[in-house]
Formats: sequence, structure tokens, C-alpha cells
Amino acid sequence: MTGESWIDLRCHPSTRTDAVRAIAVLVRRSANAELLMTFRLDGDISRILVPPPGTPRFARDLWKHTCFEAFIAIEGQPTYHEFNFAPSQEWAVYAFRGYRDGDPVTDEIMRPNIAIRSIANRLELDALVRLDSLSAIHPRAALRIGLSAVIEASDGISYWALHHPKDKPDFHNADGFTLLLEPPGPED
Repeated sequence: MTGESWIDLRCHPSTRTDAVRAIAVLVRRSANAELLMTFRLDGDISRILVPPPGTPRFARDLWKHTCFEAFIAIEGQPTYHEFNFAPSQEWAVYAFRGYRDGDPVTDEIMRPNIAIRSIANRLELDALVRLDSLSAIHPRAALRIGLSAVIEASDGISYWALHHPKDKPDFHNADGFTLLLEPPGPED
């Protein structure tokens, strides 16, 4: 896989929490149209409300509780997809024509593979997305990615992202899609 790098998410200054020390994401893109993200949350896990693992299924409003998110856009295009990955293994996918102009996509072909690990003061969530399920173009295109997390803890909800372009948390703002992933080469 290519394009590997740990990236730190930043907590929005208006939503501080003492329960989370850090959130980082490892992003890997493969030549066979897979995008694998590992979200690593370090903190006082006992103070974070983590839904227990269940049956993988589509669910709405996952962003109201602890979940991790990826926004995937083709470089230079206004369209994008939003993926929500919950520790419960529930998921959601939305297709947007432009800023917040979209609909849910409940087709099982879009279902990401989600795996959870929790040890001591760390929670990790792996999410595998098939880029060819988005379109025939996604596997070969340069992609703009926004990575984020909503963390529900005993002291409130905090919002984490690669970049917060506004005074309020807004993961849909394309200025927050700051990770550029070039298409993989033939040797990847």
C-alpha cells in the first residue's frame, strides 16, 4: 500500500475535553482500490462513551455519538462522499452533489469493513473503504480527504479534524479536506 502516514487530528477549540489526549489516523491507499484508515484514540477510555460492538449495519445519526469519519472527494470536484464508522460497527455513507447537498447511500456494496481494538488507554478503529464502490474514477483519481472524529465523553462532545476552517466545527467544509492522496503507481 502507498501513501502511509500517521496524521494528528486537532480538537476544535470550542469543544475541549480532558478525556482525550490525542487522535491520529494512519491512511493507506492500495493499487487494488482500497482505502484503509486506522483511527487511534489515546485517552481515558473509561470516560468515553463507546457503543459496544454489534452487527454491522447502516445507521443514521452516528455523528451524534462517538464515531470516526472520512470525507472523500476527487481533486477539483464539488461532489464528495461522507463515511461514518462507529465502534458499534454501524456505518453510514452519504453522497453529496455539493456542500451539504446529498443523500444517504444504504446499498450494502458501500459497506465499509470495520474492526475495533481497545487496550488500556487506547481505542483503535480500522475502516476499509472500496474506492471502486464510489465510482470507476475514484481508484485512479487524486483524492482530497477530510478525516474527523466526534467523541462523546463524560465531559461532553468534542469535534476533531485535520483542519477546522471555521469558528464552528463543520466537517463538510471542503477547506477541511486537506489530505491529498495521489493515485497509486503500478508498483504499489
